[in-house]
Amino acid sequence: MASLRAAWRLLRMVLHLLHGMAVMALRFPGAEAAERHRHIQWWSAKLLRMAGLELRTRGTPRPGATLLVANHISWLDIAAVHAVAPQARFVSKAEVLAWPLLGWLIKGAGTLFIERERKRDALRVLHEVAAALQAGGSVAVFPEGTTGQGPELLPFHANLLQSAITTGTPVQPVVLRYADAQHRFSPVAEFVGDTTLLQSVWRILSAQGLQVHVDLLEPQGSRHADRRALAEYLRSLIHARLHDEAAAPQAH
Repeated sequence: MASLRAAWRLLRMVLHLLHGMAVMALRFPGAEAAERHRHIQWWSAKLLRMAGLELRTRGTPRPGATLLVANHISWLDIAAVHAVAPQARFVSKAEVLAWPLLGWLIKGAGTLFIERERKRDALRVLHEVAAALQAGGSVAVFPEGTTGQGPELLPFHANLLQSAITTGTPVQPVVLRYADAQHRFSPVAEFVGDTTLLQSVWRILSAQGLQVHVDLLEPQGSRHADRRALAEYLRSLIHARLHDEAAAPQAH
């Protein structure tokens, strides 16, 4: 039964990915930003539904120039954030470009890619993020640099936070959590260790009752902050909300 469910969801997802590619190729060129954002939000929310996830949200994205800082768990994280904050441009590792279909779509949504093994590339991306914020845009980053298990956070890298400090842009923490009927932190969503993208996709599509919680916390000032101290503070805010069982995001 689980295999049939996964196969059906996979077929629908592939068709949805192809539809997204067609929309991006035909409608995005020349489209106003608001129209592109509507397409991104609709497409992302529908992708989550087709994968069998219920989206539950709390808080609202800050309008205007904002650096969104989120914990990182799954390949679905970008879609989860875009379902709530479609205006955000992500900074992602360059390896994502090799993902079938998804890589092309993520690039088309305006993602900035960083080659982590090249130290100079981090400086290039830092300048691009600062320019986007200076222009009033919204950028989202995963300061852990890779996916973690969920309950415990990896150390936050502070480099990209300098873009917010330099431009005086507020930083908004985003708390991501995947849950199911038995687990506050569902092991199904873990994308760690030797798990391949295909294995992770199949495991998620086979699951039942999976939820993704997107919790946007209050924006924090960054002007004149020390980037390492800011990284630790943001990490502590996200960690506290992850383990706050009283926080109840609403169904989207």
